[in-house]
Order: sequence, then C-alpha cells, then structure tokens
Amino acid sequence: MTTATMRLASVAATLLTMLLVAGVPSASAAAGANADDVARFLAGLELSPQSPLAPLTRGAGWQQHAKSLDLAWSKLDKDRLSKIRAWSAEHLSQVQPVVLYMFSGPDFLYVDAFFPDRSVYVLSGLEPVGQLPVIGASRHSLWSALAALRASLGSVLNYSFFRTGEMKHTLGTDAFRGVLPVLYLFLARAGKTLHEVTLIGIDKDGAVVAAGTRDAAPGVKITFSGGDGRMQTLYYVQTDVSDHGVKRSGFLKFCEQFGAVDGFIKSASYLLHSDSFSRTRAFLLERAATLVQDDSGIPVRYFKADEWRLRPFGRYLGPIAVFPDRYQTGLSDVYRRSKPPALEFGVGYRWRPNESNLLLATKSPRQSLGQESTGQR
Repeated sequence: MTTATMRLASVAATLLTMLLVAGVPSASAAAGANADDVARFLAGLELSPQSPLAPLTRGAGWQQHAKSLDLAWSKLDKDRLSKIRAWSAEHLSQVQPVVLYMFSGPDFLYVDAFFPDRSVYVLSGLEPVGQLPVIGASRHSLWSALAALRASLGSVLNYSFFRTGEMKHTLGTDAFRGVLPVLYLFLARAGKTLHEVTLIGIDKDGAVVAAGTRDAAPGVKITFSGGDGRMQTLYYVQTDVSDHGVKRSGFLKFCEQFGAVDGFIKSASYLLHSDSFSRTRAFLLERAATLVQDDSGIPVRYFKADEWRLRPFGRYLGPIAVFPDRYQTGLSDVYRRSKPPALEFGVGYRWRPNESNLLLATKSPRQSLGQESTGQR
C-alpha cells in the first residue's frame, strides 16, 4: 500500500467532510445525489445533467479536476491496467465467478483488472468501512479539496499497493472514517455504475446481517454493473484473518458458501508465510481453483506438486529490504527451471516492470472442489 494512495484516501475523506455544509443554497439539492453520482463526482467523471451534483461540475475548479484525472488515468491504463487485462485474457482461461482478495484494503482497481467481469468480488482488510459518503456544497472548500486530491494522485499511479498501517491511521481519523471514498472512486474510474450500497455485518456463522449487529464483522455490499449492464457485487469486510482472528469471526464461513473461487494475493506483507495465518492459507489452498499472487502470497512449499501447476512470470529478485527474511529458495528454483516470460507491467512491492514477479497457480481438476461456485449470495 503506497503512502500516496493513503494520501488519496485521506484527502478524499477530508473532501467529503468539508462538503457536509448545512444552509448553503445548493447543499440540500446535492444531498439527494445517489451513490453513482457521488462516485463519479469524486472520480472527476461527467454526471448526468439531472444529477443534483451537476451544478458543482460546471465551475472551472471541477473542470480542471476532471481533466487532470482523465490524463492521469489514461496513462495508468496505458502503462499498466490495459497490460494486466491483456495478460489475464491470455492466461486465465478457466475462471470462477467469485474472486477472493484478502489483505486488499479498498484496492478494487487491480482485482478488477486481473479478474474482470466476475459476479462477486470479496475484499477484506483491517481498514474500517466507514459511513456512506454524502456530498453537500461549499464551492470554496470544494475547489481547494479537489486540488489537494489531484496533488495526491501522482505517486498513486506509479505503484500498486497500500500500506496497511498508514491507511488504518489516516482512515481512522475523526474527520472521516472508512475506505468507501476510495472504493467509490476506483469503481467509477473502472467504468462501473453503482446501483446500491448497503452497510452490513458478517456474523460468527458467516451470515450477512444488519450493520451494527453485535459481534459481527463490519462490511459493505456494493451492487454495480459494467458496460454490459450485468449486475455484479463487491463485498468489503473489515476483519482479521490471522488464526486468532478467524477463530472469533465468521468470515471464512461466509467465503466458504461461495464454493470454488479464484484468489488474488498482492503486497500482503508476507503474512501468509507465517504460522499465525495457517488457517487462511489452508482455506485458500483448499477453495481456490486458481491463485494469482506475487511472492508475498502463499510460499511455494505449500503447493503440492501433484495438485498444482505453477507458472511463474517476470523475475524473482527476492523481497524488498523491509522483509529481508522472506526470501524463498523454492520460488527461486521455480523461476530458474521455468525460464518465465517477462511481465510488461509492474505489480506488488517490486512494482517496476523489469523487477516484478507473478505466480499463476492452477489446481488440477481432480483436486478442485466437487461443487461449482455459483457467485450468488
């Protein structure tokens, strides 16, 4: 998780708080904006003329905001996201309708690029969900907040990960709480239309319950669609997936009900290397038909040779200096034997294209779960 992405979340949170202004003539109309209006507004995307937020987009400040974001996302798509989608189309032929992305924070942008058009995305992290954002209207505060938001984007577009500790700090301030502003922005910039956003909980039995239910893990359910109009669902759940955490929560039971899934692991602080995350590691190895991960995911020693096919991509240079004890001799051997193709994009902690590594692990059909994933919950 990058510092710059943390700044994006913090500035977006500040923006939303600054815009909650009572008594401004246009504020009452803006308060009627739906989730898609808010997402597109934060993302600098054109709104319907009928949107309550449309008047706020006619000023020079918002127009400059939109132009700057358009240019930035065009570069991101050209340099990284379009190449990830091309890689996915070539190498992920047998797919499940449900994707699990643990240790994700609000990173919908990359899971959508690697796993486009899936029925259900289940994201999880320690970052708080927060409240549904509502935009009011104070033009002076708005333009300065949008300028700060733009200033935070430059470094975000050069990296592909969050820093959990910093995100937890900046998204847990009194000014605004939660990952929702970033999820909104990423969904809109990914070309999605938000239809319904509901705060939920996941109880100890894995059932979806009302937000605020005692002992339930807080979460959000976002229903959206892409260009084809097909309805999709994103869940984000704030939960601890260590062995200690899953003993007390129903998150893995919730995930279990989807049947066979695909999994994505990126920039995960090498937590799945630890014995204290053995339950989540075992769950992913049992439930995933395909895993796409960088070297911070499940160590290769846990993939049984008679159950998994491992296809490496890019270069394995070992962990960055922050994680010096997470070097994998076994993964190095996989790369040495396989002579893997280069990656044309950067991903993970070693985000430069000529330094990144990616492992595509595909389970043997006879080892896959007997039940098919329905993608329905």
